[in-house]
Amino acid sequence: MTKSAFDKIAAGLREAKAIGEGQAAPGSYRVHVPQDVDVKAIRRRLGLTQAAFAARFGFSTAAVTDWEQRRRRPEAAARTLLMIIDREPAAVERALGLN
Repeated sequence: MTKSAFDKIAAGLREAKAIGEGQAAPGSYRVHVPQDVDVKAIRRRLGLTQAAFAARFGFSTAAVTDWEQRRRRPEAAARTLLMIIDREPAAVERALGLN
């Protein structure tokens, strides 16, 4: 049986409450890394070519091309970075010393 979206959200809130109240260690929280990331959409929102996107964020151009053409899927760490780039590109740029 699969959990409903409500059940998953409720479980997450219970975990957050336990951490906030000191009943659970923050390290006990597990990050969900999405299985799929739309690299092309992220890159286009930033207005970058494949080569510029790759150079800016430390990917190879071949990897970006393969991800966009669905020949390969980014590894979990790359998917995590891509999600951060998607949501907070300025934070990644600051961390990489690009600003």
